[in-house]
Amino acid sequence: MDPNETPEPRSNNSRVLLWVALVLVLLGINGVLFYLNQQKGQQNEVLTTEVKAKDSKLQEQIKQYEALKADFERQSQELQALGLSNDSLEAKIAGVNADLLKLRSFKAGSFSIAQQNLFKQRAQNLEGQLRKKDDDIAQLKKDNESLYTETTTLKEKQNKLSDTISTVVRSNKELSEKVSVASRLQADNIHVAIITSKNKEKDDDKEEFKAKRVEKIKITANLARNDVSPKETKAIYLRILEPDGAALYNLSTGGGTFTVDGQEAFYTQKQDVVYDNTKQKLEFVYAKGAEYKKGLHTVELYESGQLMGKTTFTLK
Repeated sequence: MDPNETPEPRSNNSRVLLWVALVLVLLGINGVLFYLNQQKGQQNEVLTTEVKAKDSKLQEQIKQYEALKADFERQSQELQALGLSNDSLEAKIAGVNADLLKLRSFKAGSFSIAQQNLFKQRAQNLEGQLRKKDDDIAQLKKDNESLYTETTTLKEKQNKLSDTISTVVRSNKELSEKVSVASRLQADNIHVAIITSKNKEKDDDKEEFKAKRVEKIKITANLARNDVSPKETKAIYLRILEPDGAALYNLSTGGGTFTVDGQEAFYTQKQDVVYDNTKQKLEFVYAKGAEYKKGLHTVELYESGQLMGKTTFTLK
């Protein structure tokens, strides 16, 4: 063999081996890159899943605290409707509002497991307090209903008692009025006679007398029986009315004023009689001290402001 001749086959083999090695290296690098990219993708998926999970937990907590706030506000309104206030309940509402602000301030994925547990435990405590307060409010409502029922029953009894008392009072008043009417005295056998200047008494069945002969007027009557009227001193009033309707009245002869039907009236004479229900006799003698008017005169007898009886006589 010629020493200057190059061994071409061996050189070609080396070159082929070099290209093969290069290809293998490139394939290895691509494989590693592919593996690394795959691992990174899986890690990203895990991180995305964790972020979504944390965000889901965060939203759940926010909804839970919003529900707690709504329930505490409902309890506050129910207590106000019952006429009550509760400072501790207002403090809880303020605390829940503060927690809501904190929860809403978390960014997606920043809500850690420790924070989740903290807010979850606090929410459970608040829910327990909420249930207890609901039980207390329910008992208050029940007590109020019982009290309302008792009060209503008591008012009904009071109304019935008031009606009964009113009925009794009205009945007593009616009875008193009936007794008052029944106890009124009546005058029977009212009779008029005259006494002349010669002190002679003149009777006339027609009760007609000559005016110029009259010095005094004598009226007699009997007190009728009345088993209802109490046996006591009775004030008996005599009124002699002249033809013009004016009552003969003179303080010096026993005249005065008394009340008849709520109005003041003059009376001619008065006697205090101890009534004994024996048809006792009354007698009045009146002297005018001046000439009597001619015409129809009226005689009236009263007791306790009530007319007992009357008659008339004529002076000619």
